[in-house]
Amino acid sequence: MASNAKKPAKRRVQPGTSGRVTPKGGHGASGGGAGRSAPAASSRYTPPVPKEMKVSPWWIPVLVLGLLALGTLIIILNYVELLPTWGFLPDGTSNMWLLTGLVMILAGVMTATQWH
Repeated sequence: MASNAKKPAKRRVQPGTSGRVTPKGGHGASGGGAGRSAPAASSRYTPPVPKEMKVSPWWIPVLVLGLLALGTLIIILNYVELLPTWGFLPDGTSNMWLLTGLVMILAGVMTATQWH
C-alpha cells in the first residue's frame, strides 16, 4: 500500500543560492517567541578547551586509587575482625569503621570525576 503512495516532487534550487527555506537565526528571527529575546548568533559558539587545560595533576589518579583501596581494606579488615587484633578497635567490629571505609570509597569516586 505504501509503495503506491505518490511522492512529492523534488524542489529545484535556483543557481547561485544556498537553497535555504527558513531565514537564518532560527525561531528568534521570525518573531515567533512570546516576548523572549533570542541570543545573538555569535554567542552560540563555545570554543573547545585546550588540551593543556584538561590535564590533571599526577596525584589525582594516585589519590583515587589510594582512597578506593584503603576504604576497601578497612571494610574487609573490619569484617574479618582483624582491626581489633592490631590494637585499633577494643571491642571487635564497629559500624564506625564500616562508615569510614564507605566514606573513603565515596571520596575516591568523587575524586575520580575530576580526573581528565
